[in-house]
Amino acid sequence: MAAFLQTNIRLSSNKIVPGKYTSLNNQYHAPSLIRCAAASPGKKRFNIALLPGDGIGPEVISVAKNVLQKAGSLEGLEFDFQEMPVGGAALDLVGVPMPEESFTAAKNSDAILLGAIGGYKWDKNEKHLRPEMALFYLRRDLKVFANLRPATVLPQLADASTLKKEVAEGVDMMIVRELTGGIYFGEPRGISINENGEEVGISTEIYAAHEIDRIARVAFETARKRRGKLCSVDKANVLDASVLWRKRVTALASEYPDVELSHMYVDNAAMQLIRDPKQFDTIVTNNIFGDILSDEASMITGSIGMLPSASLSESGPGLFEPIHGSAPDIAGQDKANPLATILSAAMLLKYGLGEEKAAKRIEDAVMDALSRGFRTGDIYSPGNKLVGCKEMGEEVLKSVEAKVPATV
Repeated sequence: MAAFLQTNIRLSSNKIVPGKYTSLNNQYHAPSLIRCAAASPGKKRFNIALLPGDGIGPEVISVAKNVLQKAGSLEGLEFDFQEMPVGGAALDLVGVPMPEESFTAAKNSDAILLGAIGGYKWDKNEKHLRPEMALFYLRRDLKVFANLRPATVLPQLADASTLKKEVAEGVDMMIVRELTGGIYFGEPRGISINENGEEVGISTEIYAAHEIDRIARVAFETARKRRGKLCSVDKANVLDASVLWRKRVTALASEYPDVELSHMYVDNAAMQLIRDPKQFDTIVTNNIFGDILSDEASMITGSIGMLPSASLSESGPGLFEPIHGSAPDIAGQDKANPLATILSAAMLLKYGLGEEKAAKRIEDAVMDALSRGFRTGDIYSPGNKLVGCKEMGEEVLKSVEAKVPATV
């Protein structure tokens, strides 16, 4: 599991696929390389790629960068931040969602912090020119196959959940989603014409044994570090790919006798997440089921604006991002909730760089800011103080600075 927790080893084998990337040339002159002061003796230094993206992405990344920098400095860490365009921002600059320079900066970093991608203005673009393809290329070419999505109902926000308080209170789960296989990447795929002259759309759900084994190992290791319960979600009563999934996960269970393994069909899992979410500790599932279930789980917490994620590879930089979208309807209005991105920065420290003390500083600071009653609009309730994106970030910064050195 060390390979997944220490994802600051640079990839050297990924090649840029012709036709998918293009050079920025001289068209992008943002303050891309933000150099910190020279490293002090005894301090660790890391290269962080910042990919703000679209909509509220630049707003939440700006806040999270400040928090990351402050927490790091208090724990003897220094960062070189390289900010690069992706998604719609890159489309507007050079006509592709993932420029070559942006991918290279991401690949050569120690960790990547991403904001959000997409927006209404690009919705009618052809598929290969949609902003979201940048995320597809990043996940595929960085080989970040393991997506960790925590869903925790914080005590301060138990009333924000749409579920009854007694159902939501105490929920603390981790969804481990396979990210680079399954129906989103399987072949054959596409739209063709059948013998009757009718259009037919094809997407293929396919998994090789090694793909299942490696995500299952991440899930077993994750469960081992939590409460020792792992639920594997599939559709083995219908899908052959799920039959193999269940077989492989079951076979690996003998290597983890301290982890209690159970299986659940995805339709039942979706129901159980609403009926009794506290029954889950760690969930492992395929790409499409994980996509759906993790978004469902996010709403148990009260807001999609609260949840971070980490996408990890066997080697190379990890990709850390909030699970929310670009929210173009509120972009530039200082209404975004930056906490999911701030917590993604904490996951970057913990899982990407192995710096758990600095990560805990950020986690504790978020809890403290919430305990002091500060709320963005998505999590606001009467009796608390409504603040915008920037002010919420400032309050978290105050909490980071006020806290004693973290212990883990």
